[in-house]
Amino acid sequence: MSAELTVLVLVVVVALAFDFTNGFHDTANAMATSIATGALAPRGAVALSAVLNLVGAFLSVEVALTVTNSVINIQDADGAPRPELLGDGGLALLVVLLAGLVGAILWNVLTWLLGLPSSSSHALFGGLIGATVASLGWGGVKWVGDGSRLDGVIGKVVLPALMSPVIAVAVAAVGTWLVYRITQGVAGRYRENGFRWGQIGSASLVSLAHGTNDAQKTMGIITLALIASGQWTDTGSVPFWVKASCALAIAVGTYLGGWRIIRTLGKGLVEISSPQGMAAESSSAAVILTASHLGFAISTTHVATGSILGSGVGRRAEVRWGVAGRMLVAWLITLPMAGLAGALTWWIGRLAGGGAVAAAVMTALLVAACWWMWRRSRQRPVNRHNVNEDWDGAASPDGGTTAPARSTTEVEW
Repeated sequence: MSAELTVLVLVVVVALAFDFTNGFHDTANAMATSIATGALAPRGAVALSAVLNLVGAFLSVEVALTVTNSVINIQDADGAPRPELLGDGGLALLVVLLAGLVGAILWNVLTWLLGLPSSSSHALFGGLIGATVASLGWGGVKWVGDGSRLDGVIGKVVLPALMSPVIAVAVAAVGTWLVYRITQGVAGRYRENGFRWGQIGSASLVSLAHGTNDAQKTMGIITLALIASGQWTDTGSVPFWVKASCALAIAVGTYLGGWRIIRTLGKGLVEISSPQGMAAESSSAAVILTASHLGFAISTTHVATGSILGSGVGRRAEVRWGVAGRMLVAWLITLPMAGLAGALTWWIGRLAGGGAVAAAVMTALLVAACWWMWRRSRQRPVNRHNVNEDWDGAASPDGGTTAPARSTTEVEW
């Protein structure tokens, strides 16, 4: 097997691994409120979300076709890799993509360990930006567009990151206020039971929307890698097997649950009632689907968190602003920290000699780091049995805030 083909295989495998981490990292975006209110049982909720993520991944490729070309200067206007990057059969470009993916996965797994719902989208962008800067210099990054449309890191990443949670807060706050206003004459017990059924529908819509947005990012990375290595030539479409494998990877990750982050979103921000949950989920779905239609690779985490905060504001419930503050810090540092991880990964590969050897070393380091963090998480596991226990604010050994551990042999995510 040639060096180019070996690195291509590693890029595809690691890209699918990122999709997998995206799934369990972001399950909370759709299902945290439904689990918190009891509208869905924990295992049933993640199973439903997994199926709908799988379906949603096939519904659109708008984000897939714009995800890399919007932020890094490694492609021409038509989406093909720049010719000067293909002199070695695309090997250098493949190593950059691999380093970016490694940086993104490391940040995803670290924030999962800490129970922080940070953005998988920004982790991916950060990793790619860091690896590109390390390889091509600062000019390798498309920081701003040409002025004709929103583009570059500012237009496609920073502005949506600032706007989407604000919009979600406003929509969810108004929606929650209206829900309680309209149903104020209904007995609380009947209102809660009725809206739990509504939550199932709204949570399903968020899962579907998540699939249409987040799975696309990995499809774009793999398709670019295939084009760079000469295995695919159509810059306007995504191979079916890429769609299917990415959809399956994010669905499997979603099914594992990501219980640590589900607990933070479902119990840590605000005590959620069923009307709140439905308003928050409906707001998230509306914002995410609109962004997918427009081709914006927004963070579903930012949107979901904003919607939950907005539902608390609309109900005038007690919001735990300390937890929200920790989330905000994680949001702010995700792009630079994932970028640093991507850059360091590329430099480690460079020191290893480049090419297939570098790719193998980077992949081995990724596996070792993820294994260590998973073993660390076992000290205080959070799972479907204790995800809904009362929030006591106790810090975990990892620095996050988790539920008390329970004795179980179940694999914890």
